[in-house]
Amino acid sequence: MRTEDVLAATATGLWRWDNRAGTVTLDAEAARLLELPSEEGVFRESEVRSRFHPVDWNEIHGVVNLAVAEGTLAEARLRIVDEHGRVLRTVRTRSRPLRPVEGGDVDVMDGSLDYVLVGTLQEVADPPPGAVGAQNRITGDWRRSREAFLLDAGRALAEARSTAEVLRVAYSLSMPGFSPDGLAVFGVEGERLTIVGQHGHTTGDEGPFNDMPLETDYPAAEVVRTGRAIYLPSPEEYYRRYPATWPLARRFGRRSWAFLPLIVAGRTMGAWMAGFRHPVSFSPDERSVLTTVARMLAQALARAGIAETERELSQVLQRTMMPSLVPSIPGMTVAARYVPTGGGLQVGGDWYDMIPLPNGRVALVIGDVQGHDVRAAGLMGQLRIALRAYASEGHRPDAVLARASRFLSGLTDAYEDGEHTGPRFATCLYAEADPDTGTLDIARAGHPDPVVMTADGTAVIRQTAGGLPLGIEADTDYPTTRFTLEAGETIMLCTDGLIETGGHDLATGWVRLRPLLEQHTGDLEKLADALVQAVHGPASHYTTGALSDRREDDVAVLLLRREGPADRSTAPRRTALTIAQAEPERISAARQQVREMLHDWADPEQVDSAVLMISEMATNVLVHTDGDALMVAQASGEHGERLLRVEVADCSDELPHKRRPGEMASSGRGLVLMELLADAWGVDPRGEGKSIWFELYESVEPVELVEAEPVPEPEP
Repeated sequence: MRTEDVLAATATGLWRWDNRAGTVTLDAEAARLLELPSEEGVFRESEVRSRFHPVDWNEIHGVVNLAVAEGTLAEARLRIVDEHGRVLRTVRTRSRPLRPVEGGDVDVMDGSLDYVLVGTLQEVADPPPGAVGAQNRITGDWRRSREAFLLDAGRALAEARSTAEVLRVAYSLSMPGFSPDGLAVFGVEGERLTIVGQHGHTTGDEGPFNDMPLETDYPAAEVVRTGRAIYLPSPEEYYRRYPATWPLARRFGRRSWAFLPLIVAGRTMGAWMAGFRHPVSFSPDERSVLTTVARMLAQALARAGIAETERELSQVLQRTMMPSLVPSIPGMTVAARYVPTGGGLQVGGDWYDMIPLPNGRVALVIGDVQGHDVRAAGLMGQLRIALRAYASEGHRPDAVLARASRFLSGLTDAYEDGEHTGPRFATCLYAEADPDTGTLDIARAGHPDPVVMTADGTAVIRQTAGGLPLGIEADTDYPTTRFTLEAGETIMLCTDGLIETGGHDLATGWVRLRPLLEQHTGDLEKLADALVQAVHGPASHYTTGALSDRREDDVAVLLLRREGPADRSTAPRRTALTIAQAEPERISAARQQVREMLHDWADPEQVDSAVLMISEMATNVLVHTDGDALMVAQASGEHGERLLRVEVADCSDELPHKRRPGEMASSGRGLVLMELLADAWGVDPRGEGKSIWFELYESVEPVELVEAEPVPEPEP
């Protein structure tokens, strides 16, 4: 009896589907089943495709691609429809794909291969709901639950950020209808197979599976060698194919196993094993689910591996480039933090440093190289070393920054001729601290001003003279500002990331940080942590709108506190500022400093009066003398009964005179204003120059009246 006669007697047709040519060859019976002319012939793929239900076409397309990839049998049920879309019959196809077409391409849209499919078509009865095999119906609830499962699995695996998280997600997946009770992920190290993670086994069960040569007669090893999945539906099948390793697997008491390759970008990076305590036939639908999960698992593991490598690299760079703080500074406490930006390798150009100097002092350095990439980190490392070298030679703060600017300018010019284009600059603040006296000499290159927290907890931006950022010009001068850090006071140096991260500018960022600085007046380490948490911590994510956390810039913070006995309730607040003849705009900075120092003063009108008198005194020095003005302001006493004393000194011996200006005069009212607004005022001659001062009392009745020195009447 011929094969054709047997097929005809059983109403079975033959087809040959050439995916690359786009043709389908049918015998007469197959053509009849597909509602085509009942004669043998070659048909266009589109003509045959129109006879399949659209949903079933998508299903058979996936099943065939899976069979092509695994070299297994493709089996599915298909509904045949007429030109009006009515279902005429259901056929079952059992087909085996031949090897992919020589030179065949991969479809860029769905990743399918060119192939030739050869098999049979046979009409079958549609099983009623609940009957055996109904769960395998293409349009059944099983497929809907499978699709929902794959969506959930894909979302969960995509959100996993580490290998441990990926494995935890994989272990928690509950597959529709055939959930495994044991999982293992194998990786490849050289020529050996290792276990990356496992579930459903007690510690130590992995035993010989944890490290074995790839040549071992073991399913996972063969999967890695060949890149093809292996399905073992029964213990007998396992023993028949892998007798050498069957005794090791038998003790786990499982009935079925699936070993699938983990493939990323065409490279097999490992294998995934799913073990079942109940028999699983591994139908095309079940194999499709397992294959899809394996592909998603491979992609998730690859992403997690890359992310972990980047994190490790960034941490090594940070540890290498960030210095360790000086173990101890007599009479002072130091704390520092560095938080990289959230993108890329999480390295950038921010840095801090502490440098012991030959004269017994300590240099505090904080800076920010333009950019958040590896090149910025490299320039930062070179600049930090250069600054440390210049400081160790004993140069003053202004000379250190001038040399560093020349160094960075030459360095970025050299980069322009290489692969990298465009020079880069850096902002920097260099402070030289004397532990014995608390004196700070500060030079600033385009960097944010430091913040001083007084002993009573008041935070004030300390205005300092500054110059251009490093690297802008090769030869630049950097003026130095000197002030004293009193006992109990703290100075904060930070990069702009701490202030501006989250959509803030310098003004609104300072408003955000100021209450935090004034609340945490104890341990510096806790203050440093609180500052970082305010910008990048979980609490910042609850801020909505334009000021929400974005983590778009690096953050570096350096805190220095001068220890010593200080009564917080009566500790004085003090600020000082030099106003040069060539910098009249610093009068505005003086007004701002006094306003910040008196931010909790009881009477706002007194604050306005103090600011007005400071403007008058400083302006008179710049207009009527040839020297600079030095403003010193101090508020002392208990809250509600404080005394504000402000002095403006200059080097001129000429004393001010009270005038009687006319109605149209534009000057001459300074002393008149002070007489009206101040509780006490006067002029003190000095060895070189003089000092004019005023006092304001916070309470209605002055705590202590100060008798002002009479101003001499002008001579007639």
